[in-house]
Parts: sequence; C-alpha cells; structure tokens
Amino acid sequence: MDPSIRWDDDAGLSLMSTSDKPAYPPSWYAASATPLPGQPTLQDHIEADICILGAGYTGLSAALELAEAGYKVVVLEAERIGWGASGRNGGQAIAGFSCGEAKLESLVGFDDARKMFDLSREGLQWLRDRIRKHDIACDWRDGHATVPIKPRQEREVLAAVEDFNTRYAYPVEWWDREKLRVELASDRYLGALYDPNSGHLHPLEYALGLARAAMAAGVRIFEHSRVTQLVRGAKPVFKTAQGEVRCDFAILAGNALLNGIAPELESKIMPVGTYIGATVPLGEERARALIRNDMAVADTNWALDYFRRSRDHRLLFGGRASYSTLPPPDLRGTMTRRMRRVFPQLADAQIEYVWGGYIDISLNRAPHFGRLTPNVYFAQGFSGHGVVATGLAGKLMSEAIRGQSERLDLFAKIQHLPFPGGRTLRTPMLVAAMAWYKLRDALW
Repeated sequence: MDPSIRWDDDAGLSLMSTSDKPAYPPSWYAASATPLPGQPTLQDHIEADICILGAGYTGLSAALELAEAGYKVVVLEAERIGWGASGRNGGQAIAGFSCGEAKLESLVGFDDARKMFDLSREGLQWLRDRIRKHDIACDWRDGHATVPIKPRQEREVLAAVEDFNTRYAYPVEWWDREKLRVELASDRYLGALYDPNSGHLHPLEYALGLARAAMAAGVRIFEHSRVTQLVRGAKPVFKTAQGEVRCDFAILAGNALLNGIAPELESKIMPVGTYIGATVPLGEERARALIRNDMAVADTNWALDYFRRSRDHRLLFGGRASYSTLPPPDLRGTMTRRMRRVFPQLADAQIEYVWGGYIDISLNRAPHFGRLTPNVYFAQGFSGHGVVATGLAGKLMSEAIRGQSERLDLFAKIQHLPFPGGRTLRTPMLVAAMAWYKLRDALW
C-alpha cells in the first residue's frame, strides 16, 4: 500500500491475497469483489509489441483492444490489478468530461467540443458493450441524476438540460422537485437533470472483469512490478527492480501515481484525495425506499456529495476531497453527518466502511491525452470523471498505435498548463483556491 495514504483501521476486511495479507486497501468494494488470482512479478528481461504502465481502466482497456487486434501486450502494475482509483472510485459512469461542456467549448470551440462529447458517448456505449461481451458481473445499473441545491444551481442545471437536448443532441430530462421526490427520498434538492443512458457499477469488479478479458485475449499482466524508469528511444524500455520490458510502443496509464516516470506529465496533474463510505446493510425495503429507481445521484456543489445503492442494500455515499493530500480528520463522522443531511431518516444507520484514494486532476479539469514521443502514449487528467473517459482513452490510444490517430489527436488541441507554484507551492495554492469554491457553494 502507498504509505502516503492512511485508512481507517476498522474499515472492514479487504480482498485477501494468497499470502493472507490484504491485497487491496480495505473497502466495501474489496470485501465484496470476486477475487482474481495474483499475477506474477516481473523477474526477467522480455520483449513485447506494447508495454503498458498501470493495470487500471485505462491500461486494461488499451491492452484488451490491442490484444484483440493481434498485438503482444504486457502490463506492469506496481500493486494489484485495479489497486488505484479504478478499484476505489464512486462507480458513476457518466457521459462527458469533468470540466463540463462550456469549459471545453472555451478551450477548443464548439465543433471540437461536440466531437469530444460524442466520443464520450461512444465511450459509454463501449463500456456497456464490454460488460455484455465479456460477461463482467459488475452490478451495472441504468440512470444518473444531477441535483441542484440552490436556485443558482437550478438555473445552471436547467440551462444544461436545454444545451444537451439541442446543441449536443443528447437526450436528458428535467425533473422538477415533485417528480424527483417520487424517486429520491430527500427534500434537499430542487430538481434533477436525469440521464437514463449513464449509470453506475461496482468499480473493482469491473476492473477485475477487464483484466480477465484481457488475459483471455493473451495479455500478460505482472503485479507488484513497479516501474522505476522509462528509457525512451526507438525501442522504449520499462525497468523494474527485477526485470525490464523492451517494446515498440509504450503507454503511460499511471494517472496520479506515475512517481517520477515522466516529470513533464506529472507537473500537469495534481493528486487529490477523495472518500467514500458504505453503511451497514439497510435491508432491501429500506434501501429501495431511499432511491426507488436505483439511479446514481450527484449534487452540483464544487465539493459534491454523490451516492447510490449497493447490491447488498447498503447506501454508498461519497463526498469530501482533500487537496492537501492529507485525509480529513474524523472522516467517518464527517461522512455520517453529510449522509444524514441528505437522508435524515438514516439517523440510526452506521457507516461500516470508509475508504479513499487519489484521483488525478488537471488544471482546467479537461482530459489530457496524447504522446510524449512518437512511440510513447499517455492519458491522464480524468479529474474524477474517469469511469467512462479512461476506457475511451485506452481505445483511442490503441487506435493510434494501429495507425488511426485522428481521434486521439483531437484531444491534443486542449492546452494543458502545469500547476503554478511547482512542487513546493502548488498544493497550498490549490487548497486556497478550493476554499473559495467551497465558500461560494455555502453562500450563494
């Protein structure tokens, strides 16, 4: 486990490894996932057509695509498959990107922003197709609601509904407060943008399912094989403590956990801690009464709350974010209070699991995909909106390696700047900026 990430000691049992030590940080996801046998550690010098750093959604999606196209693919993972954000995230699979359509338009213009949004829709469909094709049992559920709390947010959401339906030809619905209350047992929200095409899933089960499909296609995955160096050149080489992989093409899919492999990429993302809690089982009737149609829900605050039901009738409730990389104090208590603010009827419900991890945010919150050199590709900057976008990135990089780079090159039009302040000052500067956005949410 990354020593910089702290976890509650009583957060519950984790998915166990063959050595009877926790293979994953404790979470409800780890406790409820179907185990995958551990993969070997790289202990040799080998060659491959493509070598990928990172066995999360991005790396596994690219590996699966490339292996199905006939390439010899190796994936190097520092910990376990899906150990990072891919196995710990909020599980909400949503069209679009974290920066939002208006921001994307300001960066690249409407025409290219529309093309990118349409690619995200394709990525969402591709996710659904993979689940079906490879029979991945990851608890997929249809439906996502974006819910405003204040009149200013309600106006913004109403404008977004109009924009999606007209300028982006993406069918979503506006639910007024009365209609939302039929499906969601909370009086906190003024209405909802309801998207029937987006949805939610079990993140770790999905990652493990992708890995099974990739290995069945011939991908070799090495766990506990942390990359210590990337040697760039005509034949890139990934070096680990005990071996190396020489390849024709390299893919960097480490996101927030690259750890010195490509400094020019790391300067353009910031690791941010995010956190989720899972209640004790509530019983089927009580859980269904909270969210009757089983959709996922997220509010529109900068420091947002998001929640959904689990297959064993818990409420999974996410919120808080640490921009200082330090976990918030009394995380369990804070999550409990936030949950009960949304659902006062859960005053007696305890949170059994609390966990978190790092996501990678870019300065403009837009996705950062591209090449470092003609044969070294990367994707990062998912900014908390990565369940769909990571798979899309893997697909686009695989297309480019096969000679069709137009769709990947579209994202190179987005200008990405490094976070100001360098390594010393960028974190306190970001903390100060986030404090302003939280104050804005609180006051108007």
